[in-house]
Amino acid sequence: MKRLLGAVLLLLVGSAACLLTSPSASAQGLPAQSLKRGTWEFEPFVGGGTGLLHASGTQFIIAGARVGKVLTGEHLHGWARGNFEFAGDFMPLYLVMQPGGTVYGASFKPVIFKWNFTSNHKIAPYALIAGGVLFTTSNVPAGNTSYVNFTPQGAIGFHVFTRPKRAWDFEIQFVHHSNASLGTFNPGLNASVLFTIGYNWFK
Repeated sequence: MKRLLGAVLLLLVGSAACLLTSPSASAQGLPAQSLKRGTWEFEPFVGGGTGLLHASGTQFIIAGARVGKVLTGEHLHGWARGNFEFAGDFMPLYLVMQPGGTVYGASFKPVIFKWNFTSNHKIAPYALIAGGVLFTTSNVPAGNTSYVNFTPQGAIGFHVFTRPKRAWDFEIQFVHHSNASLGTFNPGLNASVLFTIGYNWFK
């Protein structure tokens, strides 16, 4: 998992370097062509990850879909140029492999605030913050906790465009799982990191 984390971070740093050295906006690139105001994003994705610190014995497998809409035109200048998108995720598969056994769950994130960086000609990095909820068939973490956990999180990622309005998406999420004292105990999974890969259609 550490090697995978290093590889993903290397890819993200590489995409940021490409963004910083992007050509002039006079020749509009694929991100700017594809991520215009009013554009809808549709994306199926799969992924997995692990808990950190005291939760390092817990792993995750997820699969779902994202729907979003670009709400603004481009703002700012240079490498920071981009637009704002509002999105949501639904994950009918959210497996929690914790000490004591694997627990099936489903999750949705109704609130995703996302900034798309659009100055590069092929790669569009982005950063987001989100809030969601996870429902599981047994308590997570195990014990006298709760089968409902809230999942505030932040993420960074990048779209790699293969042609106009089509792109691969790579994302790394930093997730906090907490039942907000819905259960008798709330030890939480304070820090987890998840990686996803998906494919985008922009319309």
